[in-house]
Amino acid sequence: MNWSDTLQNGWDAIRTHKLRSILTALGILIGIAAVVLTVGLGQGAQQQVSKQLAALGGNLLIVSPGSSTTSGVRGGFGSAATLTTADATALSSKQAAPDIAGVAPVSQTSSQSLVSGATNWTTSVVGTTTPWLTVRGRTLDSGRFITATDQQNAAAVVVLGSDTASELFGPFNPVGQTVTINSVPYDVIGVLTSAGSDSTSNLDDQAIVPISTAQQRIVGGTNRSSVADIYIKATSENRLSAAYQEAEKVLSYRHAMTSGSTTDFTITTQQSVLSTTSSVNSTLTNLLIGIAALSLIVGGIGVMNIMLVSVKERTREIGLRKALGGTPALIRRQFLSEASMLGLTGGLLGVAVGVGAAETLPHFISNPVAISVPWILLAIAVAIAIGVGFGVYPAARAARLSPIDALRSE
Repeated sequence: MNWSDTLQNGWDAIRTHKLRSILTALGILIGIAAVVLTVGLGQGAQQQVSKQLAALGGNLLIVSPGSSTTSGVRGGFGSAATLTTADATALSSKQAAPDIAGVAPVSQTSSQSLVSGATNWTTSVVGTTTPWLTVRGRTLDSGRFITATDQQNAAAVVVLGSDTASELFGPFNPVGQTVTINSVPYDVIGVLTSAGSDSTSNLDDQAIVPISTAQQRIVGGTNRSSVADIYIKATSENRLSAAYQEAEKVLSYRHAMTSGSTTDFTITTQQSVLSTTSSVNSTLTNLLIGIAALSLIVGGIGVMNIMLVSVKERTREIGLRKALGGTPALIRRQFLSEASMLGLTGGLLGVAVGVGAAETLPHFISNPVAISVPWILLAIAVAIAIGVGFGVYPAARAARLSPIDALRSE
């Protein structure tokens, strides 16, 4: 008997007991579907975090001010006015910081009312410089961005986020139109391409003006030269650590920080956030895969149970095969092929259910679900291995039957 005949006989045996075969494959189906879905959820969460961090700008460092103390009450980090545009200028020096590719200071005010005709919209106004577009990894949907001339002249120009532009001008292109901020008209010179949201804010709902304009026309006061944050872009991901050290050294020198003093600024990197989040997602994914593995073991036990029942029911058939010259190896091969086909059937159905759930679930939850082809192939291989592994004992038991005893059985 060749392999083709063996597989055909195995498939006929499975079709003879359809309901029993379906129930046997059901355990493997549930386990494989759970593996595909849990891995997809884990990888989807990682992709979502990576996308959010990419929206902040590649190879990004964020310098924030230190804490302030008012009447003995200490504020949190970022509450002091310890960073200035001069700090940003110093960080831009290639001699002092060769691994820094771009620097963008930011002066931000929230809840500013923008008015266009009879329409108004409240959003945050961000004052910054020309490199901001590159440092933050943003692009323009239309128009242009702030130039050095705009910065030098404190020009009344503004670049709108896509959501802000939509709220003020609807479907029309706002470039060339005018919006009013604090009773001052600003020419709309550009609209940013949509970038979604980061962990704290909507990146598409903001208005960008030259930082000199923000300091003179919007912020004012004694702290007009201070900035809320300084965004730094490293020359490459591999040089992010070097850029961090250079920024810390430049700012420590400018702020007269000594080895024993407390710094009045903090530098954070998005890589640490990504590593932490990936670690948590990986741990949760492994936990869910472990639970799914238990389902596969249960399914494998079901395969073993059904195959033992099959051996008992087909004892006379086994005796007849042996009496006609069937070897123990042939008998083992026959039952192992049936077990592997049960595993393969359960695996393929489990993959179909898992992929279907991965396509449907994002419509009901906010998290994406990624479909991983390598994991799908691995899941199918595991399903076949489960079938073969748990079918070994029943196959060996069938191969050990004596032909005479088998033919005498009722």
